[in-house]
Amino acid sequence: QERMPQTPLFAAMFDSSSYNRNLYQSKEDNCGGLYYHDNNLLSGSLEALIQHLVPNVDYYPDRTYIFTFLLSSRLFMHPYELMAKVCHLCIEQQRLTEPGLDKNWNQKIAPKILQLLTEWTETFPYDFRDERMMRNLKELAQRIASGDEMYRKNVQQLLQNLIRKLATVSQYEEVLAKIDATSTDRLTVLKTKPQSIQRDIITVCNDPYTLAQQLTQIELERLSYIGPEEFVQAFVQKDPLDNDKSCYGDQKKTRNLEAYVEWFNRLSYLVATEICMPVKKKHRARVIEYFIDVARECFNIGNFNSLMAIISGMNMSPVSRLKKTWTKVKTAKFDILEHQMDPSSNFYNYRTALRGAAQRSLTAHSNREKIVIPFFSLLIKDIYFLNEGCANRLPNGHVNFEKFWELAKQVSEFMTWKQVECPFERDRKILQYLLTVPVFSDDALYLASYESESPENHVEKDRWKMLRFVSEI
Repeated sequence: QERMPQTPLFAAMFDSSSYNRNLYQSKEDNCGGLYYHDNNLLSGSLEALIQHLVPNVDYYPDRTYIFTFLLSSRLFMHPYELMAKVCHLCIEQQRLTEPGLDKNWNQKIAPKILQLLTEWTETFPYDFRDERMMRNLKELAQRIASGDEMYRKNVQQLLQNLIRKLATVSQYEEVLAKIDATSTDRLTVLKTKPQSIQRDIITVCNDPYTLAQQLTQIELERLSYIGPEEFVQAFVQKDPLDNDKSCYGDQKKTRNLEAYVEWFNRLSYLVATEICMPVKKKHRARVIEYFIDVARECFNIGNFNSLMAIISGMNMSPVSRLKKTWTKVKTAKFDILEHQMDPSSNFYNYRTALRGAAQRSLTAHSNREKIVIPFFSLLIKDIYFLNEGCANRLPNGHVNFEKFWELAKQVSEFMTWKQVECPFERDRKILQYLLTVPVFSDDALYLASYESESPENHVEKDRWKMLRFVSEI
């Protein structure tokens, strides 16, 4: 059996010079349809690009091409439509084979098609939550399996792995729904009248290092479920060449990306709640210093998302207005962290720190050193602006593949980071608290803040009166 090209890790897929390497094994493209410059694929008609995805007797597409095309093709067509075309092209190839050479075709092509299907199901498993996708996959897999006992086993393995992955994501979604329900049930009590009906974070976990590790546990778990296609689906618009339909309609099969953004917001509000809740100024100052230590440890771990959520919680108005409390806090460490995450010059300091963490991750010997958890909202924004800044199609109707190399490069870096296994032990009690303890609404935060330190001006006084009135109804 002919060996497939080695499938490298995501980190090795796109080197720093983007697509200035020969990223795929060129096949002679006499069909026109594809435009190269210096051996780099820059654009092509959609049909030619689909053709370029399908292996034949002498050719197998490079992994960078497969990933880039599967990621970006959904801007033009549903994955199930692409799968149908791939099936059609494979069957067509088999049909055109000279009679009697069928077995030869199977030996040469079957392993390549199987490899392509493996890459697709492993990297974009959520595409297969669509029955039409599954039908096409099984049909093509059966065609491959019919030729040889060995292929039959491989096909079975592929389908089992895929079904296991889809079952795992369904379980994860059920857990998320339960967590949401628990925190919503408890939240009603806290909606308006803040009261200490809960333990505080320091009694649950008095060690900031441990808390930072448990936050990293949550971050890595939630990251691991985000599919690469979710970034592209976040900004799908209509294909200009197809006026009738948005490419997306029924295509969104997951909301892991949204769940992750919701976690960031929850953590910010949790931090603000913990700071505003204590009645005594000394206790509030202690909570602020505790979170500064947690944030610093998150920075050292490479968990920039929790770090930014903690800083944004501390910068919420109900917290930042507590001037008497802040005078009791040693703020030097907080100033350093704020400087690191300063948004000026397009987050220059943070981006430098992120590059350092990414570099460390590449040469790391332990999972601890491999951790890179980016400030997620900024990552989404970068991908969004990359998408907005360039057209999907060129004036001649070609797909702008140069843009999609760049898009795939950014997403593939994220794919490397999300595969890191958390090296810290889980602490169920702390995780339970972080995920389900009720957090104050905006109004409840302000009410708690005004009751801790009286309003200073007319605007604050009026707001306090209004909030007290509402809470007593």
